[in-house]
Amino acid sequence: MSDTVDRVVTPEFADADQPESNIRPQTLSAFIGQKSVRENLAVFINAAKTRGEALDHTLLFGPPGLGKTTLAQIVSRELAVGFRASSGPVIAKAGDLAAILTNLQPNDVLFIDEIHRLNPAIEEVLYPAMEDFQLDLIIGEGPSARSIRIDLPPFTLVGATTRSGLITTPLRERFGIQLRMNFYEETELQEIIERGAGLLGFDLTDDGANEIAKRSRGTPRVSGRLLRRVRDFALVDGVTKVNAKSADAALIKLGVDAKGLDTMDRRYLSIIADHYDGGPVGVETLAAALAEQRDVLEEVIEPYLIQQGLLQRTPRGRILTVQAWRYLGMEAPKDAADQLELLETDKVSDHV
Repeated sequence: MSDTVDRVVTPEFADADQPESNIRPQTLSAFIGQKSVRENLAVFINAAKTRGEALDHTLLFGPPGLGKTTLAQIVSRELAVGFRASSGPVIAKAGDLAAILTNLQPNDVLFIDEIHRLNPAIEEVLYPAMEDFQLDLIIGEGPSARSIRIDLPPFTLVGATTRSGLITTPLRERFGIQLRMNFYEETELQEIIERGAGLLGFDLTDDGANEIAKRSRGTPRVSGRLLRRVRDFALVDGVTKVNAKSADAALIKLGVDAKGLDTMDRRYLSIIADHYDGGPVGVETLAAALAEQRDVLEEVIEPYLIQQGLLQRTPRGRILTVQAWRYLGMEAPKDAADQLELLETDKVSDHV
């Protein structure tokens, strides 16, 4: 069985992340990073409050762990309205959606996480609810079935997704506000970590916070998880003030190196280098060699390696870059550069 769920650097939400709610920002002014998203949201929220109307339906999309759920909660607080939360896979029947919508108060915020996983039949019920604040339901079956229309109070639907490409066009077009969230800068993560350390009552120096930020993969959820683990090591080791050296020692014990790569990442790179001379090697072959599922490699392991310039996905398979060989402390084979040059030639010929 895959151990990806236990990775300390995974951006996906895990049960161990429950304590992170204690350090989440509660207001838009306390939210660090995502400058353009914050500024735009502040304008839309103030305009809605001034008019006394519900905020337009909002879609937040981007990689996991960047604060989409936190922002949705902040929107409801800034508007001083109620907040109801659900997720796409949980809403299985039209009756489930109707129960949620009919219990909303005027101008409330309904947050649906993983909205791309909504059942198509549920989407059809959602369209008139979003556009006209009306719910069309079929009661009964066969000849005795009848349609009823229920009026709903004005509400704001905030949808969040990590896979915006999977959202159907009709649903996407009903969101008046669409905001993309990007990975955080190292300085922003350091500020988030320092704020979190203060809330946790934990003495962390600036260089200690920077050491954690460098390994957080641009994701606040990862930084919060690493911060709590470093705090655990400091407590057990009797360290009262955590600096860069003690933070580095704790993170090395967790298997997270200076580039933010963990044991699985290094194993992936080493397999390609040692067994396949740096590639190209097919993803199915790698999945078998690593005893992992293909989608785990493509969606969990490879994206960060590609972002860091350590891996190339090509039509012929996966290839290690020169940076990857340097990272592994190995000398790239002489034909590695030729392989990359050949692939570049293929790309040019494809465009001609």
